[in-house]
Amino acid sequence: MPDSPIEHRADGSTRQVERQWVPEVPVALEFNGLSYAVMMATPSDLEDFARGFALTEGLAKVPADISDIAVAEVEKGWIVRAQLSGLGIDKLTERVRTRVAESSCGLCGIENLEAVSTPLPPVAAHEALDPQAVFAALAKLRDHQPLTRATGAAHAAAFCSLDGTIHHVREDVGRHNAMDKLIGALAAAGQDAGEGFVLSTARCSYEIVEKAVRAGTTRLVTVSLPTSMAVERASAAGLSLWCLARDDSVLALA
Repeated sequence: MPDSPIEHRADGSTRQVERQWVPEVPVALEFNGLSYAVMMATPSDLEDFARGFALTEGLAKVPADISDIAVAEVEKGWIVRAQLSGLGIDKLTERVRTRVAESSCGLCGIENLEAVSTPLPPVAAHEALDPQAVFAALAKLRDHQPLTRATGAAHAAAFCSLDGTIHHVREDVGRHNAMDKLIGALAAAGQDAGEGFVLSTARCSYEIVEKAVRAGTTRLVTVSLPTSMAVERASAAGLSLWCLARDDSVLALA
């Protein structure tokens, strides 16, 4: 892997630059001894990743359903093993039996055409978000993004209180992974995700909305415009969705 690539400039000049690459490795997730998924992810905060993934996938209904999380580095990547109890075991068994594949970029399989139209649970009643809180969080977010500062190539998901104070941030090469890591961190801390707002640097696809709602989030702020399905899903669930968050402006959709 080149440590000092050559930068070519429009004026014809070149220079050697130093770059740090964002880590991306296979991370296998195993629950109750069964292989569930292999994700390409940044190998940090993997306990949070497994916990959040189980919650947003519906394998666990509450954090107490997840126990004995163990992280191990192996020759070709990482393995995270955890034990599940509760109603999620049936979903785990069915997933392993059918081997229906899901990816971070879409859906595969007829079963998922039905799943994507399943109504999300309604979010809890909540007060409106103050735009000044969004600007306050944006102003401090980069201070909580060491991987982004080093590489310029990582996504972040942050949980903020209603005054814009940042309490938890997780980073990953994958936008969905960053959200799962944050959700897992909130669950481990016993933090109610509905008490503040989530700020995501990711493109706001329907998956980001679904993960937020399933985690109990009531307000979601993203730096990009959402997709049409993300808007529809957020509106139907009652999620307050803000987007195009910039230093001096933010667009409130609901």
